[in-house]
Amino acid sequence: MEPGGRRRRQQQQQQQQQQQQRGPQGPQGPRREAAEYYRAHRVPQRVEEALNALFPQRPADLYGELANYFSKFSKAPVICKLVGRKVLDGVGQPTLEVEIYCTVKNYEKRICSTVMASHSQILENSLPETTEADERERNDSVNTAVEWVNESLNIMLRDLKPTDQCKVDKMLGEYFTKKVEEKKEIQKQEEKEEAEATLALPSCTPSATALPGKKKAAKPGRKVAVAERTIPPAEPVESVVCGSLAVGGTSLAIAKAGATISRVPLYLHIALLKHDQDSPKEMTLPLPMVTLLNCEKISPAKLKLVKEVMLIPPVQLSLKQGIERVQDIQKEVMRLLEPRGKAPSPQLADSKKGKAQNTGKKDLLQALKRMSHLGCPITRCNNLEQPLLLMQTACSNIGLELGTDMHLAINCAAHELMDYVNGKYEILTGVFKSPDEMVDMYVELINKFPFIIALIDPLRKEDRQQWNNICCALGSKCYLIAEDAATYISKLKTDQNINIPTCSGVVLKYINQTKVSDLIEVTGLLDGQRRIAILGSPDGESSDESLVDLAVGLGARFVKLGGLSRGERVTKYNRLLAIEEELAKNRTLREANLEFIAYTEESQPEKRPSDALPAPTQDSLAASARLPENSALT
Repeated sequence: MEPGGRRRRQQQQQQQQQQQQRGPQGPQGPRREAAEYYRAHRVPQRVEEALNALFPQRPADLYGELANYFSKFSKAPVICKLVGRKVLDGVGQPTLEVEIYCTVKNYEKRICSTVMASHSQILENSLPETTEADERERNDSVNTAVEWVNESLNIMLRDLKPTDQCKVDKMLGEYFTKKVEEKKEIQKQEEKEEAEATLALPSCTPSATALPGKKKAAKPGRKVAVAERTIPPAEPVESVVCGSLAVGGTSLAIAKAGATISRVPLYLHIALLKHDQDSPKEMTLPLPMVTLLNCEKISPAKLKLVKEVMLIPPVQLSLKQGIERVQDIQKEVMRLLEPRGKAPSPQLADSKKGKAQNTGKKDLLQALKRMSHLGCPITRCNNLEQPLLLMQTACSNIGLELGTDMHLAINCAAHELMDYVNGKYEILTGVFKSPDEMVDMYVELINKFPFIIALIDPLRKEDRQQWNNICCALGSKCYLIAEDAATYISKLKTDQNINIPTCSGVVLKYINQTKVSDLIEVTGLLDGQRRIAILGSPDGESSDESLVDLAVGLGARFVKLGGLSRGERVTKYNRLLAIEEELAKNRTLREANLEFIAYTEESQPEKRPSDALPAPTQDSLAASARLPENSALT
């Protein structure tokens, strides 16, 4: 053999040995690795299974069907990014929007977004200085919330499953608690510095000027006005932590993302969370409280007691039929409220005889001038009977009867009427009533107008004894609902109990640091205590329609959305109509009911609720439909 041939063979053997030591190289290496990878994941077997399953179907889009088939083997989507930004709500005030991005099948995908409603009380006669201070505070809070979402929460929630609502809400709660503690430490430090600065100042001689909060001594011979009874002072307003919108906005956005990933509507996702993934066989739509009139409480209007007059359709009607009936009544009310030069003066029904009479120029409701932020016309009334008789007249003119074809609800907002100097409520300009007299007035009101089936905030939350009295007197005839007492859901939960006065139910609002888990827990406690839940829109509502899904999923009895005007209000009514259509199509829609609870003086509703009673009929209350001569209503 030639020496050159032997040398070539030796070189080839050395190259083969080196290649075996280094591993497979060249085109054969990746193929072997790929084959091992496919075998580990059983790819050939699954491809064969997919093709065998699709062969009888002969799908037009084979690759689309294959993609759908293999999607169930992919990893569950996880959160990859949160984006917060500053946007405007329905009244032009800044608020927070939260976007959720998830990693879905190895790609980053935008899943959903939510816009928070801002609970900013829109005062009718606030001072410019107060308005500017509120605007600065709101801007700072929104800017801080945007910073929380884009930085801390974005890192904290990364790689979590959006369907794990409880875990996400627990982390959000811990984060918010940490921020509250930081705020307290800052406040203590500031107070300490102020105290040290005060001690460093030279002492001043006390002046003769009266100190704030103390009354001057009465002059000899002058009578001193003394309150009949010492009323409980107003509870301190819970401070809102700057940036708290980030917690509520993120929790709701995660819930929407979980529903999207699970491919179910948000209301069904919420119902599954509340019932531990046990899908309800039937669902009930909440009855809408549609605001028809917003009564001004400033001069020259005399009436201060009524903030909103709302219509509630009867349970026998579908939601669509109920909304159409409300629209008919609203058109007639608008016609009656037109200026005298454009339309005949309204003929209001007599409160005693039920016949039409001309109430005269002094008793007419003043013509509307603008629309309220609640999505309804604003009126000015001189007494409590005027808006009620207007509703009665409008219904009568179109052939409807209040109490049968439509119900009424009144938002009294009594906490805005307390005169703490006199210790009484100013229900009309210059007309004051004690808490006990308020209870008597409401009893007369419901006896005279039995078509009123709900009173919201008839008293302050501090008047607990009067709440108990009014529930014992009227609980079997109408709902006595607390709204101001339930503004901050974090204060409602106390040792598995609801820390509010005796009442038929509460209005819950999704604002600030409220989390979805909080709403689920609170509504569960209310259900156990035979109280009803009402989901309500804040003053600064947004165009986000998630509130309606929350109300349906949580099983709320009513939903309080405002009037049938303004886009941020109407979009929620449209969503409610869409859910009704979907539930009816799936045959899972159950008819709602109206049941009142009869309270006794010996029993408290938190401990021993009595049996529910059906709503009273007009005939059953006809005997008590008249007022004594010295009525407290006017």
